[in-house]
Amino acid sequence: MTLENAGDSGGESAPDSDADSRPVVFDLAPNCTLDDADVNENYHAVVNGVVEYGIFVDISDEVSGLVHESNLDRTYEVGDRLIVSLDEVKENGDVAFSAVDPSDYRTVVVEHEHDITPIADLSSGDAVHVEGVVAQIKQTGGPTIFRIVDQSGIVSAAAFEEAGVRAYPDVELGDAVRLGGSVENHEESLQLEVESLTKLDGDAAADVRDRIDDALEARAEPADVDPLVEWDAFEKLRDDLREVARLLRRTVLEGRPIRVRHHADGDGMCASVPVQLAVENFIAEVHDDPDAPRHLFKRLPSKAPFYEMEDVTRDLNFALEGRARHGQKLPLLLMLDNGSTEEDVPAYENLAHYDVPIAVVDHHHPDPEAVNPLLDAHVNPYLYDEDYRITTGMMCVELARMIDPSISDSLRHVPAVAGLSDRSKAEAMSDYVALAEEEGYDREQLLDVGEALDYAAHWLRYSDGQTIVNDVLNVGCDDEERHEELVEFLATRAERDVERQLEAAESHLEHERLNSGAHLYKIDLDEWAHRFTYPAPGKTTGKLHDRKVTELEEPVITIGYGPDFAVLRSDGVRLDIPRMVAELNEEVVGGGVSGGGHLVVGSIKFVKGMREEVIDSLVRKMADADIDEEISSQASVETDLQ
Repeated sequence: MTLENAGDSGGESAPDSDADSRPVVFDLAPNCTLDDADVNENYHAVVNGVVEYGIFVDISDEVSGLVHESNLDRTYEVGDRLIVSLDEVKENGDVAFSAVDPSDYRTVVVEHEHDITPIADLSSGDAVHVEGVVAQIKQTGGPTIFRIVDQSGIVSAAAFEEAGVRAYPDVELGDAVRLGGSVENHEESLQLEVESLTKLDGDAAADVRDRIDDALEARAEPADVDPLVEWDAFEKLRDDLREVARLLRRTVLEGRPIRVRHHADGDGMCASVPVQLAVENFIAEVHDDPDAPRHLFKRLPSKAPFYEMEDVTRDLNFALEGRARHGQKLPLLLMLDNGSTEEDVPAYENLAHYDVPIAVVDHHHPDPEAVNPLLDAHVNPYLYDEDYRITTGMMCVELARMIDPSISDSLRHVPAVAGLSDRSKAEAMSDYVALAEEEGYDREQLLDVGEALDYAAHWLRYSDGQTIVNDVLNVGCDDEERHEELVEFLATRAERDVERQLEAAESHLEHERLNSGAHLYKIDLDEWAHRFTYPAPGKTTGKLHDRKVTELEEPVITIGYGPDFAVLRSDGVRLDIPRMVAELNEEVVGGGVSGGGHLVVGSIKFVKGMREEVIDSLVRKMADADIDEEISSQASVETDLQ
């Protein structure tokens, strides 16, 4: 690498080198070797010794030689500066110079061109130079630990100034750097003991970034896997899922953390657990730190059907603390089975202040005009004229397989659990159930797994419950017998608690027959259901609804409401809940209506004092909704059993 300076004679700035015909005098950096010098070129030199037959000069700390007296026209003392021409490098390594005195010249600085070792090729005991980008800076009580990413991998580099003092304080996250040092084993992984660290800029930094970018783009390419089930509707989403897989793999390769928020129900966990397993496997493959998966991936449930300000504030605070304490980049946020609606926008705008990238995989009715400007990726079946029948769990199983295809066999039952948990009426459900049966799960067992997941999610509240959830879903579980016993226990407890709740609530259902012929049931859950226990209001409404659908085998709508909320379920009636919510918000002045969901499942919130007006207006809209046998659960059950 060369940098051009002003010529010593005259002191004027050197003109553009392409047009400057003046001779060049090279100024070698201290660590330059003979490999950086050429015979017949001129160099700035310093006298380091005087003898009878000439003088010894240094043109760098590593390159010295003799200027014979026959090539001198004056006397010199140690420390004097002069310009020399490199005449010869002898077979024994001796270097011969002659003194020159160009009347006009330009100076070009030469940096040492190190042999750069890819991180993937590091071996303990090697003395190496590495070029990369800083992904993490962590100050310990001893050295400063830099995590360096290059085109081949990631390595820790320890630089010591003094105990607890930041080494190389001018180096920041994201800088392109060159490090020199020795490779040693440290706590089951390799670590570079830093002897030199140079912050690169200009063309040198650009070259490093371009090299890394090209390589990481290739390494981030998802696996090309065949779908578990052939389904034309699903094929529309595969390219978008590949983009999310590529984004997640690239995020891992760059050393950036990933934070996942998912809906706290069966489908949400069927979506998040496979992705977690795949990403953590990839982290372990990329990083030499055995603790990297734990540090770089965090999964958390969200109780609300949108990204609440409480959740984003917690996430952002956690991320900023991680950056301050551990020198990490701010994470990528991955929203699963959540995150597609206008209600998510305030939280996303909060993250935008910190340039946090966001990706969403969801099957709730979206508001793309509201959210897409704030997202780096958005996968949703509604964007392709499909709907909620393609569940997030189904999508994320394929996403996980694109990230790590080795886990495919352990996920074959998961789409069926996701579909049954979310009552999908997709034509592909029979294929997914058949796929699960090949893995030893009949329909009742799949329903039990979904029920156990919901039950566990209820009591876990804001915890990820990774081990117990993995064991229930039998993904990443190392004990099949424990999985079976746990599902049986939790599903039985859930069934018992549901029966207790329905026994308390069912007799208080209010019934009316709508003009469309549909049955409408309403219940005040605050008055007639057990509170603060399982099932929660949404689940309670769903169970009451399912019971009436089974009894009547006719179109049914059920509203379970409290002081300031309502849960909505329909069967055989096309409600279009997102549209209803938008209309209610305009029509009920002061109602403060918000919410959303699918065409047949949703929830709303409103101002407590406006409950009667909101519910009455909602019922009037439901009375005008069309009967649609295609979205009847009875039809889907018959199809699934064929």
